[in-house]
Amino acid sequence: MIKTILTASLLAATSPLAMAADGHHHDIRSEVDSSKVADFDIVAAKVKLNGRFATFRMSTAGKAGASTPPAIGNGAPGAAIWAYVWPTTLDPSAVGFGEKTGILALAATSHPDFDDTPLQDENVDGDTGNDGGQWHSHWVVLTPDDRCGPGALSVRDVPEGTSPVMPATWPGVPFYLDSPGFTPVFDGASIEVNVVLANADIHALHEAQYDGVTTALRVNANFHAPHVCVENVFDIASGDLSLPGKVH
Repeated sequence: MIKTILTASLLAATSPLAMAADGHHHDIRSEVDSSKVADFDIVAAKVKLNGRFATFRMSTAGKAGASTPPAIGNGAPGAAIWAYVWPTTLDPSAVGFGEKTGILALAATSHPDFDDTPLQDENVDGDTGNDGGQWHSHWVVLTPDDRCGPGALSVRDVPEGTSPVMPATWPGVPFYLDSPGFTPVFDGASIEVNVVLANADIHALHEAQYDGVTTALRVNANFHAPHVCVENVFDIASGDLSLPGKVH
């Protein structure tokens, strides 16, 4: 049920009508839910602009980032990805993907079984290929995909033999994911990611809306099954993924 709500609400919220209807909102606040894991129980989400720089912030009922997925020791196939995610109404071209390719989201992720940030050394040990378990950031493009389950979402695949428009820091994986190197900063019950939106239309930035989500994704063994599915949603800041937050 939650997957159906996730897809339907995202699609509705990216329409011009939905943006106009929710345009008076700023940050999103949510009540504590003791039935949820505290570090993934969202109590607030916010996106604040400073020119073309933006701070994506999420606050939780517990210590943010305290939990990470268990390693399965099998590399990427079947691996779990846990994430703090900010879905937005920005077009994916704002960060270097092709236009109108899906739902642009910023994600802070942990996945100890594989590394998808070949340009960064998050744990500062001289090896850029062993950092997947460290919290790190991605831009992703999400699309509805019933292959992940009724009403579910996936990270958009790159079909074999195609050369889609990708950001300069795309790590070469067969799906729409960028590894820009923006470091998630944890401080008690909050996580912040400071980003630069150099390619975005400045008017679009000020009109953008967002939500906050904590979620688990799963890597499929088959690259195009699709490769990465949204498997479980821990919490949604708005409750219904209506993207009521207004970037300001």
